[in-house]
Amino acid sequence: MFGIRRVVVGVSGSPGSLRALRYAHELARPHMTLIPVLAWLPPGGDLADRRAPCGYLRRLWAEEARQRLQDALGAAWGEIPADPPVWPVVRRGEPGRILVTIASPTDLLVVGAGHRGLLARMASGSVSHYCLTHARCPVLAIPPPVLARELGHGLLGWVFWHRPLTPDRILHDHGNTAA
Repeated sequence: MFGIRRVVVGVSGSPGSLRALRYAHELARPHMTLIPVLAWLPPGGDLADRRAPCGYLRRLWAEEARQRLQDALGAAWGEIPADPPVWPVVRRGEPGRILVTIASPTDLLVVGAGHRGLLARMASGSVSHYCLTHARCPVLAIPPPVLARELGHGLLGWVFWHRPLTPDRILHDHGNTAA
């Protein structure tokens, strides 16, 4: 892709974001740098954190976010590939705003276009929609995997989207322990 230097991709650990991460990796492979980004907020949001700030908890939450990004990269590839160069980034803040801030006009921003219900979109908005309307660079929205779309309805869908799948969790859930 002419003029694109980096591929910035939003990562949350969801099946849709893992698909976007793999796609971004393929796009970046020839001559670009891949920047997987995980944005996080404290439980209860920034307002709750401002009401009762605690440095110890902030460090724990930041470490958990770093671990979630490492788990997502491991779930996508097994280990971080050597080509293209991968520079993981973890930032505190709203995911859409963080992604748009990190991506420069010479980048390509890749996001998962996850399927969520109307109520969820109204309550928290859509990261892909925010990026499409606010980014200063091209944005590529990757549709969720077919399985995720089929499971995207009802209680089972809620559990599927709100439970990050890691290799350790999958092995643990099936009665095995991670090696």
